Amino acid sequence: MRRPLTIISLLLFAAGFAHGQSTDAPDQAEQIKALLARVAELEKQVAEIKALQVTGMTPPAKTMSPPVAQPAEEHVVEAQATANASPQSKEQEAQTAQETARQMERHYPSLQIRGFGDVDFAATDQKVTTSNSGFYLGELDLHLASALSRKISYFAEITIDPFPNQYLIEVERSFIRYDYNDHFKISFGRYHTPISYWNTAFHHGAWLQTTITRPLMVQDGGVFTPIHLVGLLAEGSIPSGGLGLNYNVGIGNGRGSFIERPGDAGDINNNRAWVAKIFARPAKPYGLELGGSVYRDKITCTASGDCSSPLSADYREWITDAYVVWTKGAPELLAEFENVNHQAVQSGRTANSDAFYVQFAYRLPWFEKTVKPYYRFEYTHMPLSEQVFTYQPQVESIVGVRYDISSFAAFKVEYHNLASQAAQGGHPAQPALNGVFVQTAFTF
Repeated sequence: MRRPLTIISLLLFAAGFAHGQSTDAPDQAEQIKALLARVAELEKQVAEIKALQVTGMTPPAKTMSPPVAQPAEEHVVEAQATANASPQSKEQEAQTAQETARQMERHYPSLQIRGFGDVDFAATDQKVTTSNSGFYLGELDLHLASALSRKISYFAEITIDPFPNQYLIEVERSFIRYDYNDHFKISFGRYHTPISYWNTAFHHGAWLQTTITRPLMVQDGGVFTPIHLVGLLAEGSIPSGGLGLNYNVGIGNGRGSFIERPGDAGDINNNRAWVAKIFARPAKPYGLELGGSVYRDKITCTASGDCSSPLSADYREWITDAYVVWTKGAPELLAEFENVNHQAVQSGRTANSDAFYVQFAYRLPWFEKTVKPYYRFEYTHMPLSEQVFTYQPQVESIVGVRYDISSFAAFKVEYHNLASQAAQGGHPAQPALNGVFVQTAFTF
């Protein structure tokens, strides 16, 4: 390859020299520069061809570019770099590029699974209780999410609860959602009723919440707040600048024959429940959220249900809720108030039950901020005229500490004090309760 290049160079130089004899000196200098650039370009092409021959590749057809003069050292570096590239390295680069392209492609459906679990220990001073002291398994909570298209997705939350001699499998949430944009998303199925903050912020995974237990007003399996709703839910953001307004509007079957459960198989009285919530997440201060909600339903108490009234009757139910939270962590503040109004359809008799909790936690700056002590005060008031809920006023204090063992596991210790309630209106007195609870919660 070197001899043809030399001959070509001499011929081009001779032709340029002969042509330069009949022109002025400045034109001759320009021609010489152009010819030297041409020779440099040819040398570069020859070096590339030799490198390709070394790697066993066929030289591609190349379009001549305008002559550009480059230093000789640059040609040597380029030729050596190309010659040193082995076929194996080029094949690996091609495979890496193909794998990256495959990963960037969206595939539907795309299923993702995440889970939560906990193992607990309890010891109380109550002689007669529905739950024995000792070790026990907590909920095994599975989250299943699958994208069905760019705007359609499915989500399910399934819990497995240990009971004496059996395990109870419960579908907590199961809905399909269409995301039109950030301002409007609509879901169909079974979801957590967006009444209180706690009910939609922490769901069922114990690792998600700071404490071991949920507040009594939003207790899983409790009656004070309807935890679930079967129907449709619209949600999204409201253009409001730095105020960060959002909304939830839903309609569904409401409470079932057992008021702690929703109407999974239809509405018991053909009267739909509806809920509306608005909340703000301001840009400043970071971590602040405040909101309020209202819930409307018609309850049908049956003789076989769990209402406090032994007679079958219908009641109008109004629930209003307001909360303010700051989840920055140092400190963390949760405060929520809820009022439940029941009005008998026939007699018009009304009753108002109230409940609130205040929880304060602070992530200590030591030990890499893995330790978070906390305190919660809860209060539940029920009048003697309440005919839907079983009379159960409660005052409880909880003090505990959470230690994050890792980013996905935590260890918690709590002390509970449930104050005693005196007998009123034929209702028996409730004994005081003191207990120590320990939990290791994790996500996977």
